[in-house]
Amino acid sequence: MNPFDAYIETLKSAHMEQEFFKFQKAFHTHERIIILGNGGSNSVASHISQDYMKFHNKRVSLLSDPSMITMLTNDFGYDKAYEKFLEYYVEKDTLVIIMSSGGESKNMLNCVDWCQYNKVDYGVLTGFKSDNTIRSESQNALWNYHIDSDDYGVVECVHQIFLHGVV
Repeated sequence: MNPFDAYIETLKSAHMEQEFFKFQKAFHTHERIIILGNGGSNSVASHISQDYMKFHNKRVSLLSDPSMITMLTNDFGYDKAYEKFLEYYVEKDTLVIIMSSGGESKNMLNCVDWCQYNKVDYGVLTGFKSDNTIRSESQNALWNYHIDSDDYGVVECVHQIFLHGVV
């Protein structure tokens, strides 16, 4: 299959309407947003955070500063770095967006657990297996969107389309 066709076929079967409606409602009822992800998902977080600030005047934070990443990972370990970031940056009425293409990243799972324990509003975007750990354990997520693809690029691009839907 042509690689581009994988994107087209995945989008045709994306079925994001129900979860997108939940995300849209949460987005419009929170002024403070934290967006978390590793690797390509972190790049998606960086891009979309600028649009949310520019077009919606949202207060948006993400863990992308190299000195902060290295401090948090050195002091608390990679599995706890993003969780510690939440401890420092979550304010009253914060919405946390957690992205994990494979849905198995321990550091993102720790953020799900932290949000649930601290009763912080959050939603998740995952891919790969439909029964991935993050998707399965996100019992209190305001939305829980899964894209049925095993391709990192496809998953990350569809997550970006999902998040851009409110712009």
